[in-house]
Amino acid sequence: MKIRKFALLAAIVGVCLLLLTLQTRGYGATARDLLALVTTPIQASVSRAHRAAFGAWDTYRDWKNVRAENHRLRDENQQLRVEALRVGETEDENRRLRHLLALQQRLPLTTLSGEIIARDWGGWIRSLTVNRGRGDHVPRLTAVISPDGLIGRIVDVRSGVSIVQVLTDPASTVGAHVVRTRTPGIVEGDARGTLRFKYMARDGAGIQIGDALVTSGQGGLFPRGIPIGRVRAVDERGPALFYYAALDPAVDFARVDEVLLVTGDTRHDLAAHFPTGG
Repeated sequence: MKIRKFALLAAIVGVCLLLLTLQTRGYGATARDLLALVTTPIQASVSRAHRAAFGAWDTYRDWKNVRAENHRLRDENQQLRVEALRVGETEDENRRLRHLLALQQRLPLTTLSGEIIARDWGGWIRSLTVNRGRGDHVPRLTAVISPDGLIGRIVDVRSGVSIVQVLTDPASTVGAHVVRTRTPGIVEGDARGTLRFKYMARDGAGIQIGDALVTSGQGGLFPRGIPIGRVRAVDERGPALFYYAALDPAVDFARVDEVLLVTGDTRHDLAAHFPTGG
């Protein structure tokens, strides 16, 4: 290693002496040419290394800037999505409240608006909790409706809240009739979380899939003409006294959020106030 260093140093000294000798003897141009011949490749290599180093640094800096910009854009995009969801939810809520207010204003009876704050799930929705209770003077068995139709009745009044038994509860029964044929019967909740219409066989002639059913108003609990659902299927098998029709509820109990509690006189026919009621 020492020999190599000494040889390199001797070579450099020799080149310097040679260039100096050529210059002192009048060969200055030749000396400059030789110097350029030796130094030009070194300068070119150094220049390339310099450009490569700065190019790599600029590339790294640009990559960091692009990465930071991508993170910023992703965050901004996420914020815009959240804001769009909020705006959409607000618009949906405003639309629902406008429909509820419009229904409340056109109904010829006293109602109290409420908000669903909880749902009791048991494979299907059995009951709803509304934010109206004793302080609002809500009577037990108050009918609960929405712009789409009948939801059920209040079965338990507590401090600040009430429990609504929905139509699909197996313990629920409502007097009803088919709008088109006027066939009377009872709408019952089913153990599978569905609705069925029970009617006498001799009155069942002509019931069709798609027929609308509304409350009959018998018993005075529910006003007459509130939509309950539509016939999905008719079961007329056998010589039984009663036939059954499976119904699709008019109200989606899993999605309803705002309701009206019928607190006044229920002796009214509301068919004209619901688009599906007549």
